[in-house]
Amino acid sequence: MLKLDEPWEGPQAGYTTIIKDGNRFLAYYCGISKLTLDGSEFERTCLAESQDGLTWTKPKLGLYEFNGNKANNIVLANAAPVTHNFCPMLDKRPGVNSKQRFKAVGGTGKELFAYVSADGLRWKKLQDAPILSSRDMTFKHIHLFDSQNLVFWSESEQTYVCYFRVWDGLRRIARSTSPDFKKWSPAVLMQQVHDDGFNCSQPAPIEHLYTNQTSPYFRAPHIYIATAARFFEGRQVLNKAQAKAINVNPSYFKDTSDSIFMTSRGGTVYDRTFLEGYLKPGIGPQNWVSRTNYPALNIVQTGQNEMSLYVNQDYAQPTAHLRRYSLRLDGFASIRAGAKAAELITKPFIFSGTNLHINFATSAAGGLRFELQSETGKPLDGFSLNDCQEQIGNEIDRNVSWKNVDSLEAISGKPVRLRCVLKDADLFAIQFVRKNEE
Repeated sequence: MLKLDEPWEGPQAGYTTIIKDGNRFLAYYCGISKLTLDGSEFERTCLAESQDGLTWTKPKLGLYEFNGNKANNIVLANAAPVTHNFCPMLDKRPGVNSKQRFKAVGGTGKELFAYVSADGLRWKKLQDAPILSSRDMTFKHIHLFDSQNLVFWSESEQTYVCYFRVWDGLRRIARSTSPDFKKWSPAVLMQQVHDDGFNCSQPAPIEHLYTNQTSPYFRAPHIYIATAARFFEGRQVLNKAQAKAINVNPSYFKDTSDSIFMTSRGGTVYDRTFLEGYLKPGIGPQNWVSRTNYPALNIVQTGQNEMSLYVNQDYAQPTAHLRRYSLRLDGFASIRAGAKAAELITKPFIFSGTNLHINFATSAAGGLRFELQSETGKPLDGFSLNDCQEQIGNEIDRNVSWKNVDSLEAISGKPVRLRCVLKDADLFAIQFVRKNEE
């Protein structure tokens, strides 16, 4: 998608953030012209632009000089240490000041600072004091803020949230909240739970998580998704000859990394249903070096049925670049059945709406049927499995229908269970909607 080959970018460029602002896509990332300590004067924030999320350009913004020339795509410089991991957001809080439509955080060590912008190009400090510091923690720590830290407005929690990296012998994730982006709550460590398949949540294994990349899913903002970078320190794959052949920085081939997938519905817990790697390293030695395969923050829609995940690859190599991966809408994971029919049944829940919509795909021989039950498991009149029209096809948004009813209004607001029987099919998502929202 984008080669990181300008002298002000460098092979260690990274910590990318993708923002969709109306009809334009923005990619912010750190450029490093000389590798020294984190938060140095040689770090700056760069910007790439796109009209479709597929084809990207580096605009000549004329804002900051590099080697006496302003013909570059630098949006923030001479602002160390925040340019080490400067991470913008598009503020979606209702009534936000237009001069602060974009906000960002950055900083290393023990202080995190905030910036604001009207257009995403020209930035200024929100305040001289840090918004978070080492004094604002509820846990023991050694280092703070030395990775990509992020913020967003949570529609479901009605607050700003900040997720950031800490170090206490392992790379961990912490969280703080704020009603106004200025005063932040004491930060707490995020916990991870894993459902073992028997309705019993267990603590998930604690691994080094370098960047957390937590954001509201744009089609269901009450669900936060996290495509976190997982780091295996000292897990070396390449030998010296292989490392030399790809011209990787000698300090960056003795570890490996990939990404995992977690979700959260707010609060201090991640649901790590999937313990395995989500984005696995690709073929070739260039994909098996330290700190490569780090996903960018935010997954964005790039087509009618498609969304895109962007990933920094070939880290610390002359071929360093940003690559785009595509997924179907809602296609992070699915419930899947093979040629033999299988079924799932939910715990009791309460919904509001008149229709059940699904995102699904079947083979020509496959299909899905649904049943709505009482909370004790008894099929509701008119909503049994035999009453349901079999769903066959491949659609992002299909209305599920039953033979003799055309609305779920009569059972809306009451505890129900949902049963699904499927064969040679994938079920990606379900949603209850009202007819006027379809």
